[in-house]
Amino acid sequence: MITLVLAASVLVGVSLGVLGGGGSILTVPILVYLAGQDTKEAIATSLFVVGVTSLVGLVAHARAGRVRWRTGLIFGAVSMVGAYGGGRLAEYIPATALLVAFALMMLATAAAMLRKSRRTKAAGPAPAELPVPHVVVEGLVVGAVTGLVGSGGGFLVVPALALLGGLPMGVAVGTSLLVIAMKSFSGLAGHLAGVQIDWNLALMVTAAAVVGSVVGSRFAGRIPQDALRKAFGWFVVVMGVFVLGGQLPQGVWASPLAWTGIGLAVAAAVTWGTVRARRPRPVADPPREGSREPAGHP
Repeated sequence: MITLVLAASVLVGVSLGVLGGGGSILTVPILVYLAGQDTKEAIATSLFVVGVTSLVGLVAHARAGRVRWRTGLIFGAVSMVGAYGGGRLAEYIPATALLVAFALMMLATAAAMLRKSRRTKAAGPAPAELPVPHVVVEGLVVGAVTGLVGSGGGFLVVPALALLGGLPMGVAVGTSLLVIAMKSFSGLAGHLAGVQIDWNLALMVTAAAVVGSVVGSRFAGRIPQDALRKAFGWFVVVMGVFVLGGQLPQGVWASPLAWTGIGLAVAAAVTWGTVRARRPRPVADPPREGSREPAGHP
């Protein structure tokens, strides 16, 4: 089983290196379902794994110029406060409630990323750094959620930087690794007050994830921005459904009513997407012939 855990951990690093997120989305289920840890221990361990792995992946992105240092440092510093508070608060919240909240936030974030990818605007000049007040507000909110649900925060940081901040997807990915590392260690400090970590397992998982991170970082700059955003969105959808499904009672999966509801929801989503895709978009009128004045006209 440990071999399977380590193999899956390599995917954690690849996800962080390529997408700038997905570390805890993968690590928590790996530690809970494959390594047999309880939820709160897995959440604390994931913060250590993701924090170290993000620091290693950050190096390759920084060398390629895909990191906004001021934005990342301010975002990370502010969100560390929220992450620590969220980590302390998590001690008093049932584990099932944490995982359900985790999954629902993943699905909401994925929907925002996929909606953005379908209506990508013409690329303009990328902002060098984001406004400080903007970064502070986003950092506090994302940090609190990070510590509460035990996520490094990439699935929230990347959309915050790309959708709300306007950074190119590749730059959002690189900058997010700086933020994730800072917030992960802060959140870990909050969790250590009430959780014991199996450090032997944590170090083995971290080593495997670091290998994946080095590989993933090398490919991140070669993937088109819109393709990267879509990949991030669908990846989070799959993991969100998986985590949410794992919290439902087993009897639900044997109920015809449950499967009928799932089928209707899928059909509604497909229909909605098809209708939106076929909706005519306004097209600018082409210039009419003869509308340009001849040369030399007064």
